[in-house]
Amino acid sequence: MTTLLEPVSVLDRPYALTAAQKRQFGQDGYIHLKSVLPPDVLADYGRDITRLTIELSTQTKPLEDRTTYDRAFLQVMNLWEQSERVKAFVLGKTLGRLAADLLNVRGVRLYHDQSLYKEPGGGITPAHADQYYWPLASDRTVTAWVPLQAVPLDMGPLSFYAGSQHEAFGRDLGISDESEAAITAMMEARQFDFIQKPFDLGDVSFHLGWTFHKAGANTSLTPRSVMTIIYMDIDMVLQAPTNGMQEADWAHWCPGAEIGKPISTPKNPIIFERAT
Repeated sequence: MTTLLEPVSVLDRPYALTAAQKRQFGQDGYIHLKSVLPPDVLADYGRDITRLTIELSTQTKPLEDRTTYDRAFLQVMNLWEQSERVKAFVLGKTLGRLAADLLNVRGVRLYHDQSLYKEPGGGITPAHADQYYWPLASDRTVTAWVPLQAVPLDMGPLSFYAGSQHEAFGRDLGISDESEAAITAMMEARQFDFIQKPFDLGDVSFHLGWTFHKAGANTSLTPRSVMTIIYMDIDMVLQAPTNGMQEADWAHWCPGAEIGKPISTPKNPIIFERAT
């Protein structure tokens, strides 16, 4: 059993990617990796992440009175600023190095983290692409989806449309009933493979900002707690926002960054950088 005496070092250990895995990610726009982090370490950090998510969530409506998006999960962003333990988790180099390797960049910064707590009975996560929300000038962005317990199919694991990162249709749709209907119909019409698999505790998936994805409802009796970490190229440039959501993201997640210049704010620390 993995010791918990030095949890930060456990979060910094290299995870070797094969050339085939890198090619698969480049082709499919996502990858599901097995046994990335020790299950006992994830469970330990998961208790803190879940506790903070519930404490800090501002959602007060019962499930039946919420919008489709709000029924999908409770969500709290930038937990790394609320807890030194969560900060160690979010800034861990195991995942940061993987993000840089998959993006084929010299290093990565944090865009923001996001805890997603899908309650028992929580609804679907509608089909969407994350980068609709981000005022970022390139596609060198990737999200790590880290379950804090095993996620069988009835709990709504994250699922992907393989190869959809090159598809232009749907990039102007925020997450909604409309995005679920339109993107799902388009993906089926164009015969993108829909990949839906359970996650063991310790598994982590990575998906590009423009890869379309979704998740099913949590029909189990157990909450589905997941931590996500959004990485961007260490040299990512802020672009002029193209919608109101990107305006809000600029203000919240990279305040002080200037359009046309690399993003380098206290909210966007370097997580991993290759030695020169």
